[in-house]
Amino acid sequence: MANLFERIKNTITSDLHEALDKKEKKNPIALLNQYLRQCEQEVEKVKKLIERQYLLKEEFNKEYKQAARLVEKRKYQAEIASKAGETELYEFTLSEQKYYEDRVEKIIESKNQAEGQLEELERKYVEMKHKLKEMHYKRMELMGKENMTRAHMKMNEVLNTSSEYADQRFSKFEEIESYLEQLEYGVNSAYYRNTIDAKIEKLEKEMKKDETVSIS
Repeated sequence: MANLFERIKNTITSDLHEALDKKEKKNPIALLNQYLRQCEQEVEKVKKLIERQYLLKEEFNKEYKQAARLVEKRKYQAEIASKAGETELYEFTLSEQKYYEDRVEKIIESKNQAEGQLEELERKYVEMKHKLKEMHYKRMELMGKENMTRAHMKMNEVLNTSSEYADQRFSKFEEIESYLEQLEYGVNSAYYRNTIDAKIEKLEKEMKKDETVSIS
C-alpha cells in the first residue's frame, strides 16, 4: 500500500510545467495527452481500490457482528452451564467467549485500519480528479496557444510569399522599364540619325546649287 501511495504521489506531484517547458517546442499537446492518459489510468486504479476497500470494510463489519454475537452467546451459555453446575461445559464456553472477545478486538483494529486506508484513498482520489481537471485546462490553454502559433505561421507564410511575389514583380517592372528606356533611346537615336542625314543631304544640295549659280 505504501508503494502504491508513493507512486500516486509521484504521479500527482510531478512537475508538469517543467516537463512541458522542456518538450513544448516538439509537441506540447501530445505530451500533455500522454500525461492525461497516465493520470487517468492511475485514477481508475484508485477508483477500483476504493471499491475493493468498501467491500473489505463491509466484510469486517460482518465479521465483527458475527464475532460480537458469538461473544454474547457464549457468555449466556457460560452462565447457564455455571448455574447447572456443569464445570467442564462452563470452562469450555468461557474459553470460547474469551476467544471471540479477542477476535472482536482484532477485527475492530483491522476494521479501523481499513477505514483509515479508505479515507486516504478517497482523499487521493479527489486530489487526482482535481489534478486531472487542471491538466484538461492546461491542454485547452496549450491548444489555444498552438492554434495562435499555427495561425501566425500561416499568416507569416502568406505575408512572406506576398512580399517575395511583390519583390519579383518589382524586379520584373524594373526590367521592363529598363527595356522601354533602351527602346526609347533606340527610337530617338534612329530618329535623330535620320534627321541629321536629311539635313546634311539638303545642305549638300543647296551648296551645289549655289556653286552652279556662281559659275554662271
